[in-house]
Amino acid sequence: MAKTILDEVYGELKAMGLTPSERVFCMEWLGRSECYMRTLRFEKIKPSIATIAICASKLQHYGERMVQTDKHKAAGKRFLQLSEQCHREINKDAEATWLEAV
Repeated sequence: MAKTILDEVYGELKAMGLTPSERVFCMEWLGRSECYMRTLRFEKIKPSIATIAICASKLQHYGERMVQTDKHKAAGKRFLQLSEQCHREINKDAEATWLEAV
């Protein structure tokens, strides 16, 4: 299965030292069970739009606050970029859904 936006976000947060494991990422950043990402891989399915939206919202929330500080400005900008990527993924999936109906 192809990498998802959530895989990218997890990799970035882990590299920044902001989440110690995929299990913690699933619970703290996605609001899902500790095995959410593992289940996606096992079932070969895409993450839900709702889960991507939760992640995007949290990244945006913290990104907007972080860019206001000198110490965390760069990380905040990256959070906002990742949030935007999540939003683009949501829009792409939504557009595919309504285009199917047309």
